[in-house]
Amino acid sequence: MSEDKKPAKKGKLKKILLPVVGILLIGGACGAGGFFYADMMGGHGAAEAKPDLPKIVLKDGSTVDGPTHGGKSEKTEYQVTYHPIEESFTTNLRGGSGFAQAEMAVSTIYDERVVQALTDHDIAVRNAIVLEMADTDAMELETVAGKKNLALRLRDRINETLEEKTGFGGIDEVYFTKLVLQ
Repeated sequence: MSEDKKPAKKGKLKKILLPVVGILLIGGACGAGGFFYADMMGGHGAAEAKPDLPKIVLKDGSTVDGPTHGGKSEKTEYQVTYHPIEESFTTNLRGGSGFAQAEMAVSTIYDERVVQALTDHDIAVRNAIVLEMADTDAMELETVAGKKNLALRLRDRINETLEEKTGFGGIDEVYFTKLVLQ
């Protein structure tokens, strides 16, 4: 009789161990597959995308990684690139109080990729500029402070548009090369 009980214990042990081992194997396989799948779907790619961001250009022509938003130390150590925006802008001003015609240029301390992004997304950038100018009152543009405020708003709007289209803005300043109000 004692011999009959030993095989019964082995049978119970197999019945318990087999499902537990099976669950562990399936769980491990699912976990490994999840990590592999997440890596393939780009969970890992966000960290690798950073090296593609434009680099800051120093006065000696070398490039360094830089901050993505503000935080620049001494601007005198950077090489500034100026880029005229082709064609003038003409738009009505807010409140039907006249219109403005402007020509402008932008500057950046980043490499040529920022200027290339401006060229590649010219239509979206021009649209953003016209919309921002159209949301300006003529009285505001009669003062130097109002013009400086519009330049800051245009810079922010251009950077927002570039960030939306490319993931990086990079425009430091907007300059009016011509501004006519009527």
